[in-house]
Amino acid sequence: MMRDRAPTMIDLFSGCGGVTAGFKAAGFKVLAAVEFDRVTAQTYRLNHPEVILYEEDIRNVSPATMMRDCTLESGQLTVLGVCAPCQPFSKHNRFRNGDERASLVLEAVRFVEKLRPRFLFVENVPGLGQNPSILDTLVGNLKKLGYKIPAPAIIDAVNYGVPQFRKRFILLGTVLDIELRIPEPTHASPEEAAPLGKKKWLTVKDAFVGLQDLNAGEVSKTDPLHKARKHTPLSLERLRHIPHNGGSRDSLPIELRLVCHRNGRNVGYHDVYGRMDFDRPSNTLTTGCTNFTKGRFAHPTSDRAITPREAARLQTFPDSYKFYGNYEQISAQIGNAVPIKLAEVFACYFYELLRRHRGEHLAQANIQHYV
Repeated sequence: MMRDRAPTMIDLFSGCGGVTAGFKAAGFKVLAAVEFDRVTAQTYRLNHPEVILYEEDIRNVSPATMMRDCTLESGQLTVLGVCAPCQPFSKHNRFRNGDERASLVLEAVRFVEKLRPRFLFVENVPGLGQNPSILDTLVGNLKKLGYKIPAPAIIDAVNYGVPQFRKRFILLGTVLDIELRIPEPTHASPEEAAPLGKKKWLTVKDAFVGLQDLNAGEVSKTDPLHKARKHTPLSLERLRHIPHNGGSRDSLPIELRLVCHRNGRNVGYHDVYGRMDFDRPSNTLTTGCTNFTKGRFAHPTSDRAITPREAARLQTFPDSYKFYGNYEQISAQIGNAVPIKLAEVFACYFYELLRRHRGEHLAQANIQHYV
């Protein structure tokens, strides 16, 4: 039994560190992480220097070596986080059926077999649940290892304090004699919040509070991440025709539309050139989240795309979080991340489950109760 010790976590497919940050906020000690991309790994190191980081393809990482490096014995780890690349399962990926990264999530089985973590936390886009060849293999192998795996769920991060509509696939597992369930949502729509006894959804306005107003091409004097992208004169002219807090490419006069969008042609995504709404949560951020030609990523009222800082706020990264890379690389890291607040919700859930199940005197953490 752990006594006066923080619960532990290992973060496979860590990205820039959203899951790690969320679990640390809940009182976990993150022991190790795996991230293949060099630039993204540097962002992770800047924020989590105490964590052992394996900057390589997960297929080349040995669970036995990881256990030795972390001085871990089988069964000691509290949570194994598995947030594999989502692109193979994303509806935005036209080549997802042939994406070799789809099988990467199955690498988690090797680590589960050796580490024997008490809990599993698997997060991805909803498309993973629509890929039976991968999902059935994953669940089947985990059950063979003795893990209880309840039915996966699709949740929306907006219902857990994230100012963004972001539906995610969640799969939980445990070797303990515990019944797992998805944590109870803490937030609801403005119409439903009071009757349900929940908080109202956080909005874009809530996320952007205190940020300097910028025009296209400007950068904040105090925050280098709050830098507005430069836009061509034609792009700016298009954006001036988009109504505040809404609109889309369909709001443009015919002469300003792309040729492929004229005459009612249903090509591409209709949200491009659309603005976010200050009074609502944002739409789902993607790797193109600072480019309004990639989705509804224009500022609600200013004629520009949102900045990396604004995107980071929508992903619940604190302003103190450091990012490494160029503009596009940082935007992609933010868009790919698991919102810190969402990870923290599940970390608190596991923390409380473990405390109640074993009566363990865990290191005190500032947590909410989700069980």
